[in-house]
Amino acid sequence: MEIQASRSRARVGPSGQPILLFDQNRALWDQLLIGRGLTALQHAEEISNKLDRAPGPYTLQASIAACHARARTLAETDWKRIAALYDSLSQLAPSPVVELNRAVALAMAFGPAKGLELVDALTPEPAFKSYHLLPSVRGYLLKKLGRFDEARAEFERAASLTRNARERDLLLDRARTCRTAAALRETKSEAAL
Repeated sequence: MEIQASRSRARVGPSGQPILLFDQNRALWDQLLIGRGLTALQHAEEISNKLDRAPGPYTLQASIAACHARARTLAETDWKRIAALYDSLSQLAPSPVVELNRAVALAMAFGPAKGLELVDALTPEPAFKSYHLLPSVRGYLLKKLGRFDEARAEFERAASLTRNARERDLLLDRARTCRTAAALRETKSEAAL
C-alpha cells in the first residue's frame, strides 16, 4: 500500500488530468513511503521463506509495485521480472484484470505483439464489455505496432466507455495523436512515390 501511495503526487497533473505510470515524473514519488513499503515487503518475503511458503497474492502485488519503485526511469524497469510476477499472480489469483496487466508486462518485456496476443484473447471476456481499460491497452499496443487507424478506433472506444471526463480527454487526445501519425505516414508514402 505504501509503495502504491508513494506515486500519488505524480498521478495527477496541475489541472487534474491523469498521468499514466509511463509518463509520471518519478522525482515526485515519495521516497519515504517507498522505503517503508520495501522494508515491509522484505519482511513479508522473509516470513514466507521461513515458513517455506510461496508468496501470497498481496506479496506478489507488492513485488510488482516494488519493481516500478526501484527503477529510476521507465527504461530501468525490470519488465521480465514483472511479467514473471504476473504469471505467478495469475496462477494464484486469476482474474481478467490480472491478465490485462500481465498483457502490458508481456508487451513491455517481449514486444507489443506478445501483449496484443493476450489482449485479443481477453476481448470476449464478459467482464471487459464496458471496461474502458481493455480498449485503452489495446490502442496503446496497436499504436506501438504502427497500426494507427486501429489504435485510434480503440482509444475512441475507450473514451466512450469511461465516465471520467479527464480520462476521456486523455483517451481522445491519444486518438488524435494516432490520426495525426496515420496522416503523416500516408503523406510520406505519397511523397516517396
